[in-house]
Amino acid sequence: MTSTSPPPARLTAAPVPAWQGSGLTAQLLILTGRSVRANFTHVKVVVLSMLQPVFMLLLLSQVFGAIVDRGHLPDGVAYLDFLLPALLVTTGIGPAVASGIGLVRDMDNGAVARLRTLPIHAPLLLFARSFADLLRTTAQLVILVVVAVVFLDADPAGGPLGLLAAVLLTCVVVWAMTWIFLALGAWLRNPEAMQSAGYLVTFPLMFASSAFVPKERLPDWLQVLATVNPLSYAMEANRALALDQPLGSQVWSALGAGVLVATVGSITAVRVFLRPPA
Repeated sequence: MTSTSPPPARLTAAPVPAWQGSGLTAQLLILTGRSVRANFTHVKVVVLSMLQPVFMLLLLSQVFGAIVDRGHLPDGVAYLDFLLPALLVTTGIGPAVASGIGLVRDMDNGAVARLRTLPIHAPLLLFARSFADLLRTTAQLVILVVVAVVFLDADPAGGPLGLLAAVLLTCVVVWAMTWIFLALGAWLRNPEAMQSAGYLVTFPLMFASSAFVPKERLPDWLQVLATVNPLSYAMEANRALALDQPLGSQVWSALGAGVLVATVGSITAVRVFLRPPA
């Protein structure tokens, strides 16, 4: 009598969990790197964008510096030193507008649609763009300060530390303002419309402020607009830091205005960005 051995047990492979995609931090770093590389693809565009603030500094310091009444400036402060801290803020508005235009172009050429087919968190596309454009803004601000100090003999009373603090504060405020233009871009979804809207928003922000003359010298109705202009808080705080003036609550006011703008802008931008295309 022969006995039959039982058939060998089949080896069953352990179930492989489905890949859920990379973590949020990795996604943000990868998407930010993509946006940074896109910003520096065209060398001529990069060079011109870096030189634009320098041209503005030369033009405004020479034109307004020649006609401004020195009695309207703080005692012992040259017009260039008065202008430079505010020009840091106005310089950041250009890249902020470019963020919205770049988002519209990516939505128009299908880049955003292709990225959203991947297992990524869609709002990170907006955060990545904002951080990449902030890097470009920082480079512009550093070049602007170096040119003003080395070639135009700017000498704010706050010294290098005051200027460094002003640059850092500007980066925070400009990053917050970027969300306004990202929200506009996600809403308009048209490059021409976004460019026109950018001009309509930029000019009141720049000129209805204390950027070029003290706020007290503006007409009454412009003083009202300058008071509610979030950039005015940043300009006044920058001047206090760069010119070694009493800070008071100016820095906290600028940071508070930036947080408010960033919160409202980011929530709005994400909501309109996630809506289905018309």
